[in-house]
Amino acid sequence: MMNPWRAERAGIRDTSFVRLRHLPVILFCLTLCLSIEVRCESESIFPRRIISLGPTITEKLYLLGVEERIVGVTIYCNRPSQAALKEKVGNVTHASIEKIVRLKPDLVLATSLTDSRLIEKLRRARIRTEVFPEAKSFEELNKQFVHLGKMVGREGKAHRVAALADHKVRAISHGVGGQRKTKVFCQIGAQPLFTAVGDTLLNDFIERANGINIARGAKIGFYNREEVIRQNPDVIIIVTMGIAAEREKQAWQRFKSVNAVRNGRVAVMDAYRTCSPTPLTFADALAEFAAILHPESLRPSSNPRLGRYRGGVVL
Repeated sequence: MMNPWRAERAGIRDTSFVRLRHLPVILFCLTLCLSIEVRCESESIFPRRIISLGPTITEKLYLLGVEERIVGVTIYCNRPSQAALKEKVGNVTHASIEKIVRLKPDLVLATSLTDSRLIEKLRRARIRTEVFPEAKSFEELNKQFVHLGKMVGREGKAHRVAALADHKVRAISHGVGGQRKTKVFCQIGAQPLFTAVGDTLLNDFIERANGINIARGAKIGFYNREEVIRQNPDVIIIVTMGIAAEREKQAWQRFKSVNAVRNGRVAVMDAYRTCSPTPLTFADALAEFAAILHPESLRPSSNPRLGRYRGGVVL
């Protein structure tokens, strides 16, 4: 083949050289087109119409950035506030199968509280239905979150959120790790008195905040005040909502022999934050646990990724 520069001087156009010169541009355009096509195809394989039958699941979907795909939720799905505007299909235990079918979902996300008969009917109707059991530890909570992210095509973001939450949780636990362990009774019901046993998320909160759950070894959550008095906890945490919490807080004031009561360490925590967290709100709630159990350990943070501190505990 003639040298292209000589060919140009000789007035001869070497078309093969011209084609080679433009080859990188052609290859770039082809690669771009293929990547767009692959991305569109990969997006299309993930659910586009999702119904959430659990408030925590709804909150996680918003955290993953797929809120525009949610077509139905429960009446209790109000976190974030925009979720309350979504169409309602029922509550956390019962939902209208007629409403669900009418919304034509390609994925229904249920919880362990969802009526098993409803789940069976949905699956018989060939509607993909996935059940997320109640997480019993922070690790399990993170695994479920990543699994949800993978399910909706946001696995990368799910891993990043889980990693940030893990970083915060480790920092909080480390901050109170050198202190004497605090004996804790965690109340989640009043009539009858009910508590968190060992295999629960609340127990994980207590232990990560360097506490001892006095009911850890109990087989069931039903408890009595006499046993609480006998074990004499340093802190009592009432996990509930509204006026019932304040009534229970007052009820404990009759038992002045209990260290928690005598030292004014009966606290109330919000049930939403402690019983149904996302990975990030788990870290927020753990900070609150740590502040209640070890107020003497609080110190400011110089790391903005850990969030702000209230008296020193990461919030």
